[in-house]
Amino acid sequence: MELELIQLKDRCLADLKDVCELKALDNLRIKYLGKKGELTIALKGMGKLSKEERPVIGKLANEVREEIENALSLQKQILDKEEIDMRIKEEVIDVSLPGKKHFSGSLHPLTTTINELKEIFLGMGFSIAEGPEIEWAKYNFDYLNVPLDHSARDLQDTFYYEDDIVLRTQTSPVQVRVMQEQKPPLRIISPGRVYRSDEIDATHSPVFHQMEGLVIDKDITMSDLKGTLNMFAKKLFGEQTKTKFRPHQFYFTEPSAEMDVTCFKCGGVGCKVCSNTGWIEILGCGMVHPNVLKLCGIDPDVYSGFAFGMGLDRITMIKYGINDLRLLFENDLRFLSQFK
Repeated sequence: MELELIQLKDRCLADLKDVCELKALDNLRIKYLGKKGELTIALKGMGKLSKEERPVIGKLANEVREEIENALSLQKQILDKEEIDMRIKEEVIDVSLPGKKHFSGSLHPLTTTINELKEIFLGMGFSIAEGPEIEWAKYNFDYLNVPLDHSARDLQDTFYYEDDIVLRTQTSPVQVRVMQEQKPPLRIISPGRVYRSDEIDATHSPVFHQMEGLVIDKDITMSDLKGTLNMFAKKLFGEQTKTKFRPHQFYFTEPSAEMDVTCFKCGGVGCKVCSNTGWIEILGCGMVHPNVLKLCGIDPDVYSGFAFGMGLDRITMIKYGINDLRLLFENDLRFLSQFK
């Protein structure tokens, strides 16, 4: 058996001289040292040896294994170096060529505006509420005190999925759900995507974004509404910003108003951005109508509240001086790269 082990080693070293690829080298290792390799098969005959022969043959087998492993390792180092040398020779790098420019992405201006508004209202103690974009008509209209003959319920103004299911035209249904599911006091904002059947042009889109806010508690007054929105305007457009409230009509608030802010571009003097008025309209607001409170299970004799809503796309356009709404949805990198 001693002769058999020596002959096995000599065959392996002879075969190793012809190996010039890493794959062939691995095949050779498996052939001689694998679980079913020649050395393993040879050692199965150890059981036939006498007690005196086994230590001698065992020591020789270990020496043979070690010598073969060392030879394979040395050959692998040689082949690895040859492969690296070949790659260096073939893959020539011209260091005089300009490097490839890597472009990094950035937040969409609309996303930046939404995040900024969230931070402002979260800092004032509001929480964020979300709701479905496919909504029951009762949440989108009925619970908001909007009558059946209102133009907003017309097929030409609203996308209907079924007779009583619509793509929400505002995020107000989120407020309704919160009022029905939670008890006052409430202080929430509800940013999200909304849908209306509008023709696409520079100021209109069938898909746009809104953020509405709601506060319900005891002894809430119009002064709380004005104070909250005045602080919001200063945080968003700067401490020098002034606000103005104009009477308006919304079916779900009474009294209702639209809020203007001094033009951030001219400071209220008058320019193209504000059509030379010095003011820019940014949102609608008002005290929550008692009928809405009743429909949502809140006693209007105990609680009162205010609500407001703004177009996030319009806020973004005002803030960044964008003159065409379509730019926000076209995903043109030439436009979006300006906001890095």
